[in-house]
Amino acid sequence: MKPSPERSQSNQQKTVLITGCSSGIGYCVANGLKQRGYRVIATARRDESVEQLKDEGFESLQLDLSNSESIQQAFQQIMQLSNGKLYALFNNGAFGLPGAVEDLTRDNLKFQFETNVFGWLELTNLVIPVMRNQGYGRIIQNSSVLGFVAMPFRGAYNASKYAIEGLSDTLRLELKNTNIHISLIEPGPIISQFRANAVKALQQHIDIENSVHREKYIGVLERLNKKGPAAPFTLPPEAVLKRVIYALESKRPKPRYYVTFPTYLFAFLKRFISHRQLDHLLAKAGNDGKQ
Repeated sequence: MKPSPERSQSNQQKTVLITGCSSGIGYCVANGLKQRGYRVIATARRDESVEQLKDEGFESLQLDLSNSESIQQAFQQIMQLSNGKLYALFNNGAFGLPGAVEDLTRDNLKFQFETNVFGWLELTNLVIPVMRNQGYGRIIQNSSVLGFVAMPFRGAYNASKYAIEGLSDTLRLELKNTNIHISLIEPGPIISQFRANAVKALQQHIDIENSVHREKYIGVLERLNKKGPAAPFTLPPEAVLKRVIYALESKRPKPRYYVTFPTYLFAFLKRFISHRQLDHLLAKAGNDGKQ
């Protein structure tokens, strides 16, 4: 996916802000767009990740999506760096908190939503007036197959991605008569640090020993801790990069871009089989550890 000289030249004046660039999808997309000629501002939550990105030649800033003050400060710095212009925002920074719905507390759900939903909304709402003023822009939301179908023991993450899908669909309608385009990327399983972070979140926030689902949690931890892909049809993060490029460069970007076979499969099944049949398949897939 190497850029042509013409493509690189045309992209040089286009600034793209990306969240969650320390590893996985965010890191891959930041590198891919930089190679393609975009000016990339890569953000990460941890200071050490920011320094690593700077060492690799990125313009990088600390941005913690769970902290409003961090978002506001980073945005002001971004506006200074970009002279008040921003071609695109790729909302990507997120994590998954595994756990049965009956084991989730109010604080658990707030913890999940602070980063995955509230932080994205705040940053998006800072970006929109900039794009309105300049007359164009792209907002790309990295959702999930779990943004339109649910699986057991992913309730908090499912809810956060369903929320992003609802907000994005609404925003797309509200911006219909502008030149600001909203696209959702909907990956299934992608190679990243997502799984390792999910293990930490589960152990820190769910009372496994006193849960009626204790045995299933033990199985979940065994699956999440094993080496190699935890689910069939897992793809590298370059598969997401490809869709992000489409969303950035198409004259009429799509509202949704599917990534991985499970996303295409469940989108098809949701249209053509009954809710009861789909529930049976999703319950089986979820309990088998597929995601």
